[in-house]
Amino acid sequence: MVKIVSSLMFIAICSLNQTTNAQATSPYFLKDQDPKPNSKSWVAVENMSDDFDAKKLNKNKWQSNPIGNGWMWDGRPPGLFKAENVTLKKGNMNVTVSALKKPVHKNNKTFNYQGAIVRSIYPAEVGYYIECKMKANATVMSSTFWLMTKYNCEKKQELDIQECVGRLTDKTESWAKNWDGIYHSNAIHRTTKCHPKSERVQKMVLTETKNHERFYVYGAWWKSPTEILFYLDGKYTYTLNPTVTWDVPAYIQMAIETYDWNPVPEDGGLVKSGSKEQRTTQYDWVRTWKLN
Repeated sequence: MVKIVSSLMFIAICSLNQTTNAQATSPYFLKDQDPKPNSKSWVAVENMSDDFDAKKLNKNKWQSNPIGNGWMWDGRPPGLFKAENVTLKKGNMNVTVSALKKPVHKNNKTFNYQGAIVRSIYPAEVGYYIECKMKANATVMSSTFWLMTKYNCEKKQELDIQECVGRLTDKTESWAKNWDGIYHSNAIHRTTKCHPKSERVQKMVLTETKNHERFYVYGAWWKSPTEILFYLDGKYTYTLNPTVTWDVPAYIQMAIETYDWNPVPEDGGLVKSGSKEQRTTQYDWVRTWKLN
């Protein structure tokens, strides 16, 4: 059930503004929200954590080319993923969307717009806590943070930690009319030849502002193969229980894409006319932790 996030979010906003990357010695939690057992401590998984303070994307940690390393998806038409749309500046990883100069035709598909996808080189495992600080773009295109397993006929699983869009139009499907101000998560078992029926559980809450108006911290603790706890700005928000036991390693995905349920309108939905800031999803940091 959708519900409005409580006024405790104000505390998180203040704390967010005070936190610096150098202070990160554990996941971002509000007081009394850390779920770790008293006998354990959080340890950073360095090859899946990045403050994006360098000049270029660390290719030992991240892949911005949509094709390669076992990945074959380069975008959902009409949005094409292109690595050149990923840049690092002022401590943020930026993914900027725009209209293509001319349509691209490939694999019987037509692309008129461009975004990007960034994937981790290394996979997360059961027990990991995965989080990011992200400010969504303000266009009809998405801003996301999620996990995906590589192809496995028996288990092809996806965990959307956060999935939202920056702008709605009169063409937006009725069920998605609040997706520009939402924290929304899915646990999905995708269709394969071995598992012909897709399965999904999902939950969501409304955020206090539109997703593109400020940075939010989105996090998930993969506590066990059957239980995943989600946090918004350091506060426990909800739990998902996958319908299929999830014990397969999964890779971080940050995709800025188009959706058929929130299609790009004729005026471009700010993808064409928006300022660079409006057209850019910003990731201040991505951090991954495990218990020791």
